[in-house]
Amino acid sequence: MIHHISIAVKNPQHVASVLAEILRGKALRFPPVPDSYMVLVGDEFGTLIELYPLGAELIPDAWQGQAGCQINEHPSNYTSVHAAISVPSSLEEIEQIGAREGWRVLPCNREGIFDVIEFWIENRLMLEFLTPAIAPKYLNAFSPEQLELFAEQFAMADVRK
Repeated sequence: MIHHISIAVKNPQHVASVLAEILRGKALRFPPVPDSYMVLVGDEFGTLIELYPLGAELIPDAWQGQAGCQINEHPSNYTSVHAAISVPSSLEEIEQIGAREGWRVLPCNREGIFDVIEFWIENRLMLEFLTPAIAPKYLNAFSPEQLELFAEQFAMADVRK
């Protein structure tokens, strides 16, 4: 179970407000890291997304023996970090929000296994949203009952290379 994730963006306050709209949560300051915000969903899982300024890097043993944050002045514009997140919003609502922000939104099928909506924050960082209409297919694909079949399919794919 993933309870929270942190990502670096160009405009943490604005991105927090957009994600809070999609997730139907609240956007608040995140005091441990300057100029950072968080989105609290208020669900039974304690779902939280932290939005750090672009260039923020977590460094081990940088704050009282714990991880601390520093800002890299020359970060890449892209990252491999992404997450699939179930949201209460519909595809139409997500598309409207993306259009308003000028951000890429693309409904996708992942190899026939499940569907997602690619939501490109600031057109540089992707989150995969699962609406109530498409989440069941994802949950079924990765259910305990399907896990063995799924693992076998991917093991065979590696053998064929």
